[in-house]
Amino acid sequence: MQKENLRVLSAETIRVQPEGDIILPEAGEGFVSTPYVQHVTERALAYIAAGYPVHFSGPAGTGKTTLAFHVAAQLGRPVTLIHGDDEFGSSDLVGRDAGYRKSKLIDNFIHSVLKTEEEMKSFWVDNRLTMACQNGDTLIYDEFNRSRPEANNAFLSVLSERILNLPKLRRSGEGYLEVHPDFTAIFTSNPEEYAGVHKTQDALLDRLITINLEHYDRETEIQIVTAKSNIPRTDAATIVDIVRELRSLGVNNHRPTIRACIVVARVLALRGDRAQADNPVFRWVCRDVLTTDTAKVTRDGQSIMLQKVDEIIEKVCGQRPGGGARHPQAAAQKQ
Repeated sequence: MQKENLRVLSAETIRVQPEGDIILPEAGEGFVSTPYVQHVTERALAYIAAGYPVHFSGPAGTGKTTLAFHVAAQLGRPVTLIHGDDEFGSSDLVGRDAGYRKSKLIDNFIHSVLKTEEEMKSFWVDNRLTMACQNGDTLIYDEFNRSRPEANNAFLSVLSERILNLPKLRRSGEGYLEVHPDFTAIFTSNPEEYAGVHKTQDALLDRLITINLEHYDRETEIQIVTAKSNIPRTDAATIVDIVRELRSLGVNNHRPTIRACIVVARVLALRGDRAQADNPVFRWVCRDVLTTDTAKVTRDGQSIMLQKVDEIIEKVCGQRPGGGARHPQAAAQKQ
């Protein structure tokens, strides 16, 4: 009679860490460092050195992500980048089970004895928060309030107790991960009244040092536009001043942003044109770019944005020597 010896090995969980998922930040050729940028950077680095994560909050176009990468570069650590997403769950930050493998060995070398061994391994794949906590990376969580608040709960223990909870690994005895001493986090967000964002839980905000950002100062914007387009500084100043005037229209209006300045400047540089009132190319570029990126101002139910753009071009260019004579169409509108 055949004798059977059956042995089943207990299941185990194997952690798998993806490789090559980090960034090494460095300043680009077009990066502009002005006293304003240096001041914000110094404040952020002071908080990080004291052990606190930093949160850059501000409307679009205020340089939140650029500043986050600049600060991270000063820390000299690899960067792990996460973009907020409404579809995120906690597992998208921490990790999840990614299947299992089962093997069975049948040994019948001795015909009267049957030996069977079974082994099952489940695979846990770490996601970016877990990897950053373990390796001591700098985590940049861009637009984090686009993720639902419950998805970000994992950060609560990470930022206060410096422990990451790994609930799916508890059966293997590895339920918690001690956060690396060099780990830090930099968050960015738009204000909560923006579309597509969620109200952040107070418990998370209480663990962050929030630096509220507005648009760059005039000198910084001029230097950015000049660096990004290679147009003359005088033309960059004209474009920036027009955009800053347009921001004063409407209520709580943050547009046009520095991106609109760069668009206008790059088109002028490409065509070899100047930012002057009598330049028709400059006129139609400003109309196309700035009227669609500005708060709508109406009169008797009709938009007057084209008129406002023309008026501001006349005002700004008229204040500069060689700013160009009044454009005939604009002159006709003024009469």
